Amino acid sequence: MAGNERQTDNELSIGAELCVQDSKIGENRSSSEDSSNAGNEVDGINTSTLNDHMADDESNALLFATSSRNNTNLQSLMNLLKGNIGTGILALPSAFKYGGIWVSFVGIFILGCISVHCMHLLVICSHQICNRTGHSYLSYGDVMKECLRYGPEPFKRFHNFGSWIINIFLCITQFGFCTVYILFVADNIRQVIEEYTDVRFNIRLYEFFIFLALLPYLSIRNLKVLSFFSALANFNMVVGLVITLVYCFQDLPSYTLRPAFASWTTLPLYFGIAIYAFEGIGVVLPIENKMKTPEDFGGWTGLINLGMTIAVALYAAVGFYGYLRFGDDVKGSLTLNLPPEGLYSAVKVLFATAIFCTYGVQFYVPIEIIWSHMERGLSDHSWKRKYGEYILRAAFLFMTFVLAIIIPCLDLVISLIGALSSSAVALIFPAFLDILTFWSVTNGLGRYYWKLIKDILIMLLGFTGFIVGTITTLISIVHAFQLSAC
Repeated sequence: MAGNERQTDNELSIGAELCVQDSKIGENRSSSEDSSNAGNEVDGINTSTLNDHMADDESNALLFATSSRNNTNLQSLMNLLKGNIGTGILALPSAFKYGGIWVSFVGIFILGCISVHCMHLLVICSHQICNRTGHSYLSYGDVMKECLRYGPEPFKRFHNFGSWIINIFLCITQFGFCTVYILFVADNIRQVIEEYTDVRFNIRLYEFFIFLALLPYLSIRNLKVLSFFSALANFNMVVGLVITLVYCFQDLPSYTLRPAFASWTTLPLYFGIAIYAFEGIGVVLPIENKMKTPEDFGGWTGLINLGMTIAVALYAAVGFYGYLRFGDDVKGSLTLNLPPEGLYSAVKVLFATAIFCTYGVQFYVPIEIIWSHMERGLSDHSWKRKYGEYILRAAFLFMTFVLAIIIPCLDLVISLIGALSSSAVALIFPAFLDILTFWSVTNGLGRYYWKLIKDILIMLLGFTGFIVGTITTLISIVHAFQLSAC
């Protein structure tokens, strides 16, 4: 029954269905592992399988059933694309403004190659750890936990914090997405209203209206119901993106009118927005786990490379032609540069509707992670268990609303989220996992330790983007407030 419910219209957005199953299965397995006795280990390696861990109760078995391998290659490819193409792609023209047209164009392919390589690293590490521990499947957080458990001696004591670290950064990322969504919807709705009426409200008032509209929507906790909104959002995104690209291709100026390189001071802003777009690494393991033929996922001709080639090509096209068309006048979302005409106003409404619907799906992931820990100490019939999740949802919705009120600059918020959390999830953690996984394997880090050097360089890139990007974005936000640009 669960498997059929989960396979609904266009398969509910990966950020919710797959990742929530991912985290729940990992949490149940982790608690079972920590309470197991020494008889389950041989030479320090746990030999219990996932089935053993999930057989304890009916709810756990239900979760395990929903992760059965029943997705075709085409379905998995669509899921991978959905997990990588969102609001970030509409902000890439502003990223090109901060980096310069040719530096940004080349940089998007370089970041794409590194990000795709990190996706492969995560999959490879997951396979290696599954072979060592006897598990049939591990989530992103589980991989970090087990890598620390069986990695170099100095890191073993921190293995219990592994899944927590990943979940914390995933929650930061998801709530960051939700903040961006409030800003995006408010900006687009305000522009459409001002195009056809004399109404002029502050952007924060529109954000408040979006907050009120989201309150009843977020009371929906059923993934099957949310799947309808996910399908609607996917349709609106595809139609809107096609119309937007067609408009950008019209009346293009010469590329010589755009600087090849902007400046070193704004380059970190480019990095933050660009890496924000490459946030799909969190859905890689759940997608592979649901494939009928998971062997087709990796490798040179696998679905990762195919899907990400399409995604990176779209990133490059939207960023390049969007910036070429509008230059330094490009806004935080490409839709805000569309003319005040019927078709293009409809496109803004389509995107606003799509992102509004997507909010509930993205919001589902961190709420499930947090609530699953909070409800453990509550009695079955207490009012806290009955109404607690609704209160939690309202509280975190209010938090994202306040963040949007404080920093109503769409491109700067996207850059901040990208630098603060995406750089860690997409770059730093996968490279670190690769080192931990193959540290004790003979020649596991390559001849002359070239793999170790490569992983360290990727981590340095991630740390540099994390530190410099975050600081630069915060400074830019302060300057924007001083200039009343926010």
